[in-house]
Amino acid sequence: MTDRAIFLTHAEVQIDPDVPVPDWGLSEQGRTRHARFATSDDCAPVTMLFCSDERKARDGAEITSKAIGVAPVIRPLLGENDRSATGYLPKLEFEAMADAFFARPDEAVNGWERACDAQARIVAAVAEALAEPRPEGDVLFVSHGGVSALLRCHLLGIPITRAQDQPAGGGCWFSFAPDLTSPPTEWRVI
Repeated sequence: MTDRAIFLTHAEVQIDPDVPVPDWGLSEQGRTRHARFATSDDCAPVTMLFCSDERKARDGAEITSKAIGVAPVIRPLLGENDRSATGYLPKLEFEAMADAFFARPDEAVNGWERACDAQARIVAAVAEALAEPRPEGDVLFVSHGGVSALLRCHLLGIPITRAQDQPAGGGCWFSFAPDLTSPPTEWRVI
């Protein structure tokens, strides 16, 4: 029986406009923050670890894996919303696109994956992982900011809104009941 599920977003990344966004790794600051979380009391009860196949999430999961001795299970459907149509965007342009993504969830804004589709995908991926047999204890997901907000909206039973996005900087987490029927905790920063 799982005590709780924890959804963790990756911390700071090494931004490189010449590298596809899914291939960005964690920055040194991001690695340090993940290492600190991995050795915290919050991570101690984790007995199962799932992560996106994007490098930044894998980096965070590998850091955690080394600290707690639980191998990560890579699940591509835990990935961030597909933004490959635009690729890298400078910060102000990215923020405007993210605002539009959340504000118009039934549209593929500038070719981005529709928020409603990304939400259905992340909810299904989390539910599928939680339905698997596993040891007693907590389940940790290492994933991304955009889909974390979509998962929170689902857990809260509210329409898609950016108001549920993580605090600035990333490297944040919330927990929720593994049956997906109760609201999540507030965001916490690692």
